[in-house]
Amino acid sequence: MVRFLFPICIMEVRLSAVHQPEKTGLSTLLIVFALAMGGFGIGTGEFAIMGLMPNVAQDLGVSEPQVGHLISTYALGVVVGAPILAILGAQLFRRQLLIVLMAFYALGNLASAFASSYESLLLFRFIAGLPHGAYFGVAALVAASLVPAQQRAKAVSQVMMGLTLALLIGNPLATVMGQSMDWRYAFGFVGAVSLLTAVLVALFLPKDPHEQRHSPRDELKAFNKPQIWLALAIGSVGFAGMFAVFSYLAPTLLEVTQVDEGWIPVALVVFGLGGFVGNLLGGWLFDRLQFRAVGVILIFSAAILSAFPSATGSLPAVLIACFLTALMVALGPALQTHLMDVASGAQTLAAASHHAAFNLANALGPWLGGLAITAGFGWQSTGYVGAATALAGLLIFLVAWRRPDHVPEMAT
Repeated sequence: MVRFLFPICIMEVRLSAVHQPEKTGLSTLLIVFALAMGGFGIGTGEFAIMGLMPNVAQDLGVSEPQVGHLISTYALGVVVGAPILAILGAQLFRRQLLIVLMAFYALGNLASAFASSYESLLLFRFIAGLPHGAYFGVAALVAASLVPAQQRAKAVSQVMMGLTLALLIGNPLATVMGQSMDWRYAFGFVGAVSLLTAVLVALFLPKDPHEQRHSPRDELKAFNKPQIWLALAIGSVGFAGMFAVFSYLAPTLLEVTQVDEGWIPVALVVFGLGGFVGNLLGGWLFDRLQFRAVGVILIFSAAILSAFPSATGSLPAVLIACFLTALMVALGPALQTHLMDVASGAQTLAAASHHAAFNLANALGPWLGGLAITAGFGWQSTGYVGAATALAGLLIFLVAWRRPDHVPEMAT
């Protein structure tokens, strides 16, 4: 690991010697573009395996459910890596940390591309997931620092736009690449995008010598605040409903809506469009409503998810429901910005842990949905499961809202 980080540090020192201009509208745009590029690479790397299950299974001689374990292993890497890397990187400048994290992510995906067995691929997917949460957390903090306080959530949503574009463009592109050539090329592509991001961040993001840094002990001490834990609980529970519906969308379309399988990619694109809009909407709402935006989004989510089962009977209705369900992505930038407000002294750790919480939702939603389906309630019952988790998230929000510390000063 030391050998790997040493050349990265050398590159950081050399590039920092180049004159960095004052932040202007153009320089801010370039920084946000570089950060969003990283989000695109990470999102593509996370979701690529979903469209290439048959290819990976055939090549490595395993079953598709075993390939599904690769997704769970990646998510486990996110949950484990987010707090650990955030703590270890707390003493670095954010610019340095972003470069190291993206180089680390590139290494994990390039190793995945050259995996010789299922067991080695399992290990490399876990490694690739480690920097995921820490990168998004630090990137959000950087984006928020570039703009006035009342525009922070919008800036965060612009960085997260890379993740939603990965759903809309990156994942289909990786699937086509893997099907037409080899699934390994998809991870090679992600590795290349990650390296490009590291270079762009080094070029466009100036080092801030006045940036406040914290020791790992200070981060851990400041992290022990009820509002931080309540925000993470809202994300891990309240967001689970979207994953419950999304994970079983394909069989729902085939078994309930009874459409040809050719409509599945169309539904996924519609879902991606909804996520793209929801991401921008979440930032816009939080800039206007602050923490109340989280409650509004959860109420909307519970209503839409409750109506989802009724919409599965016809193709136009289910496509509209897919778009509306994906608007739940608005919860991401809203909660991310709220964590910046409540996590003074532990912003890096809290921002990174936000993505660990969302990956817990990614595990909780499909598991609960699977229980309902196995119990005989039907594929469309995932909507009711999702509505229940959204309401549970709303209850946690109300607990946080009633606390006297629910309206902190805006963090910078």
